[in-house]
Amino acid sequence: MNVDIGNALAAVASPGISREALDRLDEQVAIAHDRIETGRANAEHGYEALNLPAQVDTDEIRSAVEPVADAKALLTVGIGGSSLGAATIVDALESDTETVFLDNVDPEWIVAHLDRLPLENTAINVVSRSGKTAETLANFLVVRETFEDAGVDWTERTIVTTGAAGPLSELADRHDLPSLNVPDGVPGRFSALSPVGLVAAAVCGHDIDALIEGAAAEAETLSDSLYDCPAYAYGATMYALDARGASMNAMFPYTEALETYSEWFAQLWAESLGKDDLGQTPLRALGATDQHSQLQLYRAGPRDKVVTFVTPQERSDRSIPETDVEDMAYLGDATLGELLDAEFEATEASLAAAGRPSVRVEIDRVDEHELGGLLYGMEAACILAGELYGINTFEQPAVEWGKKAARGLLGGGDFEEAAAVADKTELRIDR
Repeated sequence: MNVDIGNALAAVASPGISREALDRLDEQVAIAHDRIETGRANAEHGYEALNLPAQVDTDEIRSAVEPVADAKALLTVGIGGSSLGAATIVDALESDTETVFLDNVDPEWIVAHLDRLPLENTAINVVSRSGKTAETLANFLVVRETFEDAGVDWTERTIVTTGAAGPLSELADRHDLPSLNVPDGVPGRFSALSPVGLVAAAVCGHDIDALIEGAAAEAETLSDSLYDCPAYAYGATMYALDARGASMNAMFPYTEALETYSEWFAQLWAESLGKDDLGQTPLRALGATDQHSQLQLYRAGPRDKVVTFVTPQERSDRSIPETDVEDMAYLGDATLGELLDAEFEATEASLAAAGRPSVRVEIDRVDEHELGGLLYGMEAACILAGELYGINTFEQPAVEWGKKAARGLLGGGDFEEAAAVADKTELRIDR
């Protein structure tokens, strides 16, 4: 990926960062890079995510999915980092395999999905590092019963992706299910470039070697200067803009293929950097759609936002038919791709004209290689930002608090967090 931070400079935008401040920040980037490289060399928790391109065994993944190679649909049962990376990859790339991600426990939504799937031709991938995630286990139990009620042997259609121990690991052993390990030392939100994200891609027939090769190419760009490393340039710029008041980061891809990527980025950025009253709030937008729903705020609202554009340089295209209607005639000389590019350039320019910061992230095209590089680059950017903030990028205590409270409410243990639910302050206005 390439990154252009020109419209985030103080000469263009407010908040913005001056060239002098950027040079000073580069000294901090060098220190942070040394810490990251030490963490990678020692296979420390979290930093290990940046070693995945050299460690993933794609042959093992292909072997695990071989029993369901005939699948017309894939049902992934997971939540958060156990789902969003896989969804980002398969939603970005074209496939004849229908994909459904059970990443919520809304009963009507779950039942509606299961009712319409061709179960006899559906593969199941259940994903949880601990094997204890309540939402994942509940959904898997519902899925298993649905298959049994339909007379379909779920054990012939299921792949398990989990840690070395836990209920799902035991289940895989008991039923001799194909099983892949969630890599040690890699938090879920950083695991897209591991079996967690690659099983779905393999079932859908995508080139998982190209995904890893793209990530490996991006890994080669990591250096001790933001001027030589697109990922670090992005992470450092976001950190600097946040310190100057841009506490919200609107991820704004200009391609439908990357809409789910914005959801993946939101978890990566929020769960990793939201610590100690620090961290940017990620927002999700889609070009050109959200020019008509959100741009007004970004251009004329509070100066607390930076917009991140993501755009492919190449895409398939479709000409716009000519017309003799005078006010529409100019469109007949263009293509849909040219129109989308014009919308992007106009939006970017409109923010700069209003003195609002933005950053452009470019990829060559939306394919496996470029997608692998984009995912890896944003993970590296996030880890770099965490070092600059001085926080633990890889923990998520607020999330764990909520998990304990929910489990306690369901009778899954004695957790003091559950007692806090009863302490809710109420000021009800009933109809």
